[in-house]
Amino acid sequence: MKKLKPLSAAALAAALALAVGFQAQAQKPRDEPIQPIEPAKVTDPAKVQLGKKLWFDPRLSRSGFISCNSCHNLSMGGSDNVAASVGDRWQKGGINSPTVLNAVLNIAQFWDGRAKDLADQAGGPIENPIEMNSTHAAAVATLQSIPGYVEEFKSIYKVDKIDIKQVTDALATFESTLVTPNSRFDKWLKGDNKAITDVELKGYELFKSTGCVACHNGPNAGGNMFMKMGVVQAYKTDHPAEGRSAVTGNEIDRFTFKVPTLRNVELTYPYFHDGAAKTLTEAVDIMGRLQLGRTYTKEENAQIVAFLKTLTGDQPQITLPILPVSSDKTPRPDPFAPIVAPMKK
Repeated sequence: MKKLKPLSAAALAAALALAVGFQAQAQKPRDEPIQPIEPAKVTDPAKVQLGKKLWFDPRLSRSGFISCNSCHNLSMGGSDNVAASVGDRWQKGGINSPTVLNAVLNIAQFWDGRAKDLADQAGGPIENPIEMNSTHAAAVATLQSIPGYVEEFKSIYKVDKIDIKQVTDALATFESTLVTPNSRFDKWLKGDNKAITDVELKGYELFKSTGCVACHNGPNAGGNMFMKMGVVQAYKTDHPAEGRSAVTGNEIDRFTFKVPTLRNVELTYPYFHDGAAKTLTEAVDIMGRLQLGRTYTKEENAQIVAFLKTLTGDQPQITLPILPVSSDKTPRPDPFAPIVAPMKK
């Protein structure tokens, strides 16, 4: 057998350079309609921690029982997995609760976009008579009666008296950290060819070629525009939500909603503003027919669903906060107390 000669130093260097070149090419970021989500940048950790406490504190509600996490459960994709949330005194919520995960990337908040940002949104549920059924004044008074909160607000905001703007600012700061990077699809976008399967890739190609990316694009795969529900065929529902027209007053905006994010979508069932689609398979079928005029085959539907499941990213790792202790002046929880008169906003 002929003995092989060892490679020269120059040949070894050339082979190594070639291998590195191939690896760099394989890891080259892809230019796609959807972009990767990047990790949150925390610039004020003390405010984030305060916001986290407020997020989990049910004392912001009239009953002392409902917190922000009740309807946006961070253990369940930032939603509650029911068509309409359960609010004060077991009332049925008015619309399907959207996920809070990656909400900081949305063009606006709520399905109809009536809140311009997270801080603007955070004050809404507190005063909503169906949700937390309190008032801003009552919620702030409760916080002001808790020495631990008074101390934290003073340390962060340099004030002795708490106000609702500080409360919503702290909540928004915490919510802005609830992003989910590092999904398998993000890894593929960044050049890892093995991050998704052939079936999932076929699903993404269908997602692009049939027009889904016209609305579901950008880092959040949605959330950056408003669109009419039922472009090709009318969407039939008995749900009373008017959509964007309730904000603008324009009839042309009726039944136009903020396009939901598809990030972590396998976790945030049921789907649509009325929660009518119980599964991704059902949602893909309805969206194909109503928005695109396309009836997907069973195989095509399964491929798109497989792709959508690659959008699940790293979930926020939350350590439950120990909430400041109530004082003797803090209202005690009584979720069954009758309301003598309607709460005023």
